[in-house]
Amino acid sequence: MSYFEKFLKTNQAYADFHGTAHLPLKPKTQVAIVTCMDSRLHVAPALGLALGDAHILRNAGGRVTDDMIRSLVISQQQMGTREIVVLHHTDCGAQTFSNEDFAKHIQNTLGVDVRGRNFLPFTDVVESVREDMELLRQSPLIPEDVVISGAVYDVDTGLMTEVR
Repeated sequence: MSYFEKFLKTNQAYADFHGTAHLPLKPKTQVAIVTCMDSRLHVAPALGLALGDAHILRNAGGRVTDDMIRSLVISQQQMGTREIVVLHHTDCGAQTFSNEDFAKHIQNTLGVDVRGRNFLPFTDVVESVREDMELLRQSPLIPEDVVISGAVYDVDTGLMTEVR
């Protein structure tokens, strides 16, 4: 049995528990969270969020990219969010490579030349949060009155530390 087949069975139990309650389209807290795809970070329970509370946007490293900004603009302009939380984490996979080494790896394994492409690796997780918060503050697509906060989640303890 594939994992997808297991997911289908598990989903049926979830749907039975979920019921037919209709949640509003707009997130209740008016918050969008930019975070990493890391499987050790379960954002909703870590932050005490329920279904329908916040938009959770994920990518490798939790980095602010053009596509992340696209999603945030939709989140704000169509769904009413007024706050953004940048949430990176310790022991991130984006800290384990450089663009140059990763480009060599892709060339060797896939035969594709990705030299010059930025996969947004970083060495300092706190600095990466600061960089991404600043990208959001400087974006003309993010209004100045939107609250932007940042934190680092510790994958070993589950605790968050604010980044200013």
